[in-house]
Amino acid sequence: MTNIIIALPKPEDARGIKNILVRNGFQVAGVCTTGAQAISQADGLGEGIILCSFKLADMVYSELQECLPYGFELLLLASPRLLSECAGSGVICLAMPFKVNDLLSTLGMMCEGIRRRRRNAKGKPKVRNAEEEADIKAAKELLMARNHMTEEEAHKYLQKCSMDSGTNIVETARMALSMMKH
Repeated sequence: MTNIIIALPKPEDARGIKNILVRNGFQVAGVCTTGAQAISQADGLGEGIILCSFKLADMVYSELQECLPYGFELLLLASPRLLSECAGSGVICLAMPFKVNDLLSTLGMMCEGIRRRRRNAKGKPKVRNAEEEADIKAAKELLMARNHMTEEEAHKYLQKCSMDSGTNIVETARMALSMMKH
């Protein structure tokens, strides 16, 4: 489920929107009145959406956008006049006053985009650094030398041990190296 942080200058407005979202199945991770609070909450979540107004107590939406951690998107609620200033900023905008269905469908669309990116990222192979690659290679070479395996057999063996133990292949290779060197 996608985390949503509501950042509005008036706490009662934020609580009202939170109640609407929660009643409609969204997960609201936090409600705050400043950009700094929103950023602090976002830092601990990994990804999500910050629903905010044009101006908060300590910053405007563009400053908040610049400080957002990777994986967070902004949904800006503002008057049509202010939204015209935001064109091309990469922020999803919703004109105030808004209809509840417009808010819900916009958030639903944003959540689906985040889920799609998460699914696509899981499908991509993890990029390893040179040290991790070297450890995997060394473990395979040790298995090949000691157990008379081909490289493919050694790799499959490491993968199977990794899956059986619930660790990633780098950790498994390092464990194999430490055990076989003694």
